[in-house]
Amino acid sequence: MHLLAIDWAVVGVKAGQLILALSILVILHEFGHYITAKWFGCRVEKFYLFFDPWFSLFKKKIGDTEYGVGWLPLGGYVKISGMIDESMDKEAMAQPAKDWEFRSKPAWQRLIIMLGGIIMNVIVAIIIYAMVLFVWGEQKVPISSMKYGITFQDSIFYKIGFQQGDKVVAVDGKPIEYFDNLTYAVITGKSAKILRNEQEVNLTFPESLIGDMISRKKKGTMMMDPRVPALIGSFDGIDNTPAMKAGLKEWDVVLAVNGTPVNYFDEIRTVLQNTTGDSARLTVLRKTDTLQLTSSFMDDRKLGIVPIFYDLKKMDSLGLLKIETKKYGFIESIPAGWNKTIEKLNMYIAQFKMILNPKTGAYKGLGGFKSIANAFPGVWDWQSFWSMTAFLSIVLAFMNLLPIPALDGGHVMFTLYEMITRRKPNEKILEYAQIAGMIFLLILMVYANANDWLGWGK
Repeated sequence: MHLLAIDWAVVGVKAGQLILALSILVILHEFGHYITAKWFGCRVEKFYLFFDPWFSLFKKKIGDTEYGVGWLPLGGYVKISGMIDESMDKEAMAQPAKDWEFRSKPAWQRLIIMLGGIIMNVIVAIIIYAMVLFVWGEQKVPISSMKYGITFQDSIFYKIGFQQGDKVVAVDGKPIEYFDNLTYAVITGKSAKILRNEQEVNLTFPESLIGDMISRKKKGTMMMDPRVPALIGSFDGIDNTPAMKAGLKEWDVVLAVNGTPVNYFDEIRTVLQNTTGDSARLTVLRKTDTLQLTSSFMDDRKLGIVPIFYDLKKMDSLGLLKIETKKYGFIESIPAGWNKTIEKLNMYIAQFKMILNPKTGAYKGLGGFKSIANAFPGVWDWQSFWSMTAFLSIVLAFMNLLPIPALDGGHVMFTLYEMITRRKPNEKILEYAQIAGMIFLLILMVYANANDWLGWGK
């Protein structure tokens, strides 16, 4: 069995970012419930980051509230007196309602308390996106500026008719202006208009496209990048690869592989896949010198050559594409943060709908903590960290709004029922619904995290 080397430094950085982001979001989400409960005179018995079955890592009681940190990092909670929640405190619920209990408050106040965490997460996302735009601005790559079109790295896209160098004009009839939006548009779209050799071509996507992509994800075949010449990018921070050992350097231009001329980076890969033997002969241009180098292979018949498309700034300097940079003033960043939040929310809802549709196969990509951690970069970058944290805040808000007992949305659903019918749901029904919701969420969490590691859906 071949064991892949694990870069524990990268794993540590990703895990650290995940823990910090979720800790921030959980605390702020629960604070949304806490502050609204306090406003309406409810007693908050506990305010915890992470769960604390049997024991806690830290706790301190201030006034009526015990603040603490649990040992089970699966979220957090506030325990509001007189509320059927994950604590399942049946004894307290059997007593007559007190003025300071949640159940004694008018339905509209209880509704606001239950929406408090969701509203807080939306506000947090808007603020973070606004500050990211204010501090770092926004960089986008116009598709029209990409000199050589798109490259698909041996991906499922070939099967639906894409070719190397295609330029995507529109998806589902809507113009695609920026490369940043292209992958999302394609995987959620049904058709595309492309420009190929100055001729328009129309493609129709199968409904199972995203499921097929997820199934092939482990093979690294779902990447979509700017097409670039056979120019070598930086090897910085990469261990010795066969290409490096062979003497290949940054800025080298590969002219031929095993005697076959190549013009674009993707053509190197195509030739290598059809190569027999245990090495490849490379004809390389280095400044004004033409060199002949011989490189061995890695396990996947790759040489470990780094393409230049990983460095957009370098590509911009070479005229291969254009980076548009927009700076925002402080006031200007606030509505821009709102727009970014709505854009990301709409994108997430579209993906969620695809997960619910079995025909798309999108459920195969359902993942847990590993998938979330891998969405963070392998190096600590504050811009990426805060952007990802803002997106997770949107996800947390949306998921909590789902009408599932044990989530905020479940409580909201029962409260709205009460407001419409003027009748409170039976407390036994609420109790059983809470238990059922907790079991469902536990099963979903186990499946998602197992799918991360075992690839059940793949």
